[in-house]
Parts: sequence; C-alpha cells; structure tokens
Amino acid sequence: MDQMGSPYLMAHGNGRPVEDATTSLLIDRTAVYHVWVRTYNWNAPWDSKLSPGVFRLLIENKQIGDILGTSPQWGWQYAGKIRLQKGKVQLALHDLTGFAGRCDAIVLSTDASLELPASGEELSVLRRQLSGTRRIVSKERYDLVVVGGGIGGLCTSIAAARLGLKTLMIQNRPVVGGNNSPEVSIGTLGGIRKEPYPEIGNVLAELGNIYKDYALTERIISAEKNLTVVYNQHVFAVDKQGEQIRTVVAKDVMTGEEYEYTGSFFSDCTGDGNLGYLADADYRMGRELRNEFNEDMAPEVNDNLTLGATVKWQAHQEDTLSSFPELPWAVKFTERTCQKVMGFVWYWETGFYKNQITDAEQIRDYWFRIIYGNWSYLKNNASFKSEYAKSALNNVSYILGKRESRRLMGDYILTQRDIIEQNTGYTDGAVVATYSIDQHFPHPENSVYFPREEFLSIQKHNDNPIGKVEKMVAGQNVNKPYLIPFRCLYSRNVPNMFMAGRNISVTRIALASTRVQGTIGMMGEVVAIGAFLCKKNGCQPKDIYKTYLPALKKALIEGIPSKNQRDFNPVDHL
Repeated sequence: MDQMGSPYLMAHGNGRPVEDATTSLLIDRTAVYHVWVRTYNWNAPWDSKLSPGVFRLLIENKQIGDILGTSPQWGWQYAGKIRLQKGKVQLALHDLTGFAGRCDAIVLSTDASLELPASGEELSVLRRQLSGTRRIVSKERYDLVVVGGGIGGLCTSIAAARLGLKTLMIQNRPVVGGNNSPEVSIGTLGGIRKEPYPEIGNVLAELGNIYKDYALTERIISAEKNLTVVYNQHVFAVDKQGEQIRTVVAKDVMTGEEYEYTGSFFSDCTGDGNLGYLADADYRMGRELRNEFNEDMAPEVNDNLTLGATVKWQAHQEDTLSSFPELPWAVKFTERTCQKVMGFVWYWETGFYKNQITDAEQIRDYWFRIIYGNWSYLKNNASFKSEYAKSALNNVSYILGKRESRRLMGDYILTQRDIIEQNTGYTDGAVVATYSIDQHFPHPENSVYFPREEFLSIQKHNDNPIGKVEKMVAGQNVNKPYLIPFRCLYSRNVPNMFMAGRNISVTRIALASTRVQGTIGMMGEVVAIGAFLCKKNGCQPKDIYKTYLPALKKALIEGIPSKNQRDFNPVDHL
C-alpha cells in the first residue's frame, strides 16, 4: 500500500488456478463502456516478456479483451469495451495459472479517452472519488494506540490492557502475530523471564508460538476488557500537534474506508517503523561504519548489505503421482545449484542488497521465482526426479518474514559494545536479552551462481567464524544476558511515541541480537509499563528515565499479571 497505493487481490494457487474472484455493480445507464484494469506483471523486473500471473476479466460471463496481467509496472491495462444494460451486472476475474496474478482495481467509463493516473496522489484522489471512500472518526480517546499486531504489538496491547489502560491495537492483517502468525510461522527465539526481571515475559509465555494454537491467542485477546483490536487496517497518515502524534488514520484494506483514531500515547510496533516514519521520527537504515560506534563487527567502508527476508514453504508426500509445470519465467536451476529439500530451512534468505521496505514486493516475488523454479526442476529435470514423483507443494507463504528495516532513534542507541562488554554505563536497563549477535551474509557459493540475487545465507555469531555456532541450547543461540535500556524504547523527537520490535533504537550490529521475537515480546511488556507510568504521573516517556526511574524498576520487578489475576489493582500492583 505504501509503495503502489493500494492493497490488491492475488491469485495464489501454487500453480493451480484459483476460483474466480467475483463482484457486482449497478450500471446507471445503458451504454458502451470502456474497461481498464490496474495490474502488474510481477516477473517484469527480470523478464517483462514472460508473465506468470495472467488472468481474464469476465463481465456478465463475457470475456473482455485478451489476457490481463502483462503490464510491466503497476498501471492501467486497457481490457476492451462492452455494451451494458442499466442495472446490476456481474464481474469476475478468471485466473489462468495459479502463479500470483494480481489485480488492484477495475474502472468502467463511457469515455474512451479517459486518462487514468498511474500512481501517486492523483491516483489516491481518483480512488476516493470513484469508490466513495468515507472517513470515519472514532469518538473514543485511547490511553495507548498500538500500531502493528506482531509479537511486540500484541504483548504491548495485552499488557497495557491488564494495567488498566484503554488500549487500541491496529493490525493490517486478518490475524495477529507478525512473523509468529499462521501466515509466516517463524518460531519464537530468545530467552524470556530472566533475572533481574523474571516477571517480564509473562504475556509472551501465555501466548506461546501463536501459529501452533491461534485459538488460544484469540481467547487471550477476547478476555481483555480494556483492549480493542481492529484487523485489516493499515495506518497511512498521522496528524500531529506540535511534535506529538494526536491521531492516526488507517485504511481498511477490504473496503477502502478510512478510520481516524485519537490517543494520548502511541507505540510503533510495525517492524518497519511505519508510524515513526509518518510522524517524522529520527531513524536509521543500513549498517553503520566501524568507527562510528567503535564496533569491530561493523564494516569499515560503506555498503548496502542488509539482513534478508524469508518466505516459508512446505511440500508433502502423496499416495499418487503428481505433476508440476515447467516454468520458463522462473529461476533456472541445475544439478549443482538445485536445493534437494521438501521445505523452508532457516538459511533460505534473500534481498541482501534490496531495501526491505520499498522493495518488499519484489523480494517476495523473487522468492516465488526461486521456490517454484527449484520445485519445477526437482519434479521435471533432476536426474533424481523419481524421488519427487509423489511430492507436491502444499503451502507457500505470500507474506515476507523480515529481519531488518528502519530503526527509530531513541535517547540511547544500543551498540555491539553494550552487548559484548556488558556495558554498565547506563542505569535504565529494562529488557533482559539473551540472543547472540546473529549476523547473516550471502552464502559464498550461492554468490557464485546467483550474484547479488543470493537466496541462501550463512550466519556469524559474535566472534565465531562465519558459518559456525559456538553454543546452542534448545535451539537458542545463547549470549550472556544483557539489558536493553528503556531509552531505546521511545522516540527521541516524537515525545509521545514508544516502540517495540526490530525498529527500536539500536545499531545494525546490535539489531542482529535484539531482533528475535522472545526479546521483542518483552519489549512490548516494558512499553506497556512505561505507558502506564506516563499516564499515572502525567508525563512523557523520557520523563520516566529522568524522574521516575525507581518506579520503573519497581514495576519491572512486579511485571505483568497473568491472565488468571483478575482481582488486582494496577495502581497498587505498580
């Protein structure tokens, strides 16, 4: 939405055409109508002549024009014309391939010379005019508005509600959990409930791995009377009063309607730092140079390397033979380069040289070219293809699991030295982190065959040689525990905004440790405590450090009450 202006429908069938997408509309007068479809050939960045996701438009069961989905960028493709009678008509998008064909909008007009803006604000204005978008202003005023429903946002919201704050969580997906949701299904790493604050992590412990028991998460959310959750709403604008956020505006990705919400405090739990970006918060992206923070794990010269993103996928064995098409548009594999696997492995990672925000769609689409291309080779061309004769793809996620994007700056920036040297130069340590500095790099052999488009990675933990892990305990990469300062959890220039997630105030090297979901969940619980203390004392987040640090430490020892503690008084508790 932030890049091309809208959500869109995608025919995600893993090579099997999906059912028709249908809708209806009222035609106000009988006439000949010209039809345009906003669509995109997602393979165009690699080869615009090959279009994997093509479809047809049917109006009243009549095909309009030729194949759609061939536009080399997001834009309006003229479908054709049709004479329509006044009244209700049926429209259908008919998928032809099952390979991620996509459609944003359809425009019908009696004006054959109609000029439609390709993108930008002009398109946004036209969309509002033609669709009749409404702006709905909520009458509620929330103590805390949490933007983003991943692990950080979820733990922030539940904890804040338990502390008596009137809390709103805005999530732009139909489910919560972020990388731990059923859509992405990445397991939780990082120790929780550690000394000196063993009660921080209680909420995350209740939730467990969300994708394994989503019904439990729904029960936990519904039990919180102070918590309101809205789904499928994407925050795309803010209104500020001075430097502070006053309201956020979200668009419903299903209906297009816009909603405005007012709050006293806000928390950016978007992962990408979207709320902070909209509010002009200070932020960083990319790797700092070694001499900036005296981090010997940082590069000596500028580069644009980033931690990559992952798409999870799985195949399974069937009782009968199954087929999969040969794909001329997909990445080409050989006996040497193909991956003989039946699903995602942690080191499947790509986008090392891409912007993880503005290039997110292309990174995800490259995964489609890799996953489907590799699978096609295993099924059709490999010398050992008989081993895969009864194997079939059963799940390919269409949501990226990200590791890195924007980092919003607070009054303290956590560095490698703080983690490795156990720096005690700060007194506001609030989140106990245990995960090692886990950097990922393109796999050298993969770089030979897929230069700057690698999809396999190697890892380097702290000072260990690349590709080796010195110490593993129950799947957790263990580092001597260290404390993340409270000052990393609020913006230094947007006074009423907290943050919890991979977007907190750290260097890129420190991010390689703080980015895991166990640690992020505890950040959320600490943010909730900070918001509670701000309301209680009528202050801003930075005042907690300056004036109310003893109260914060006491609250961290007390932690967040469990779901079974329903008779507690938050004021007495903290």
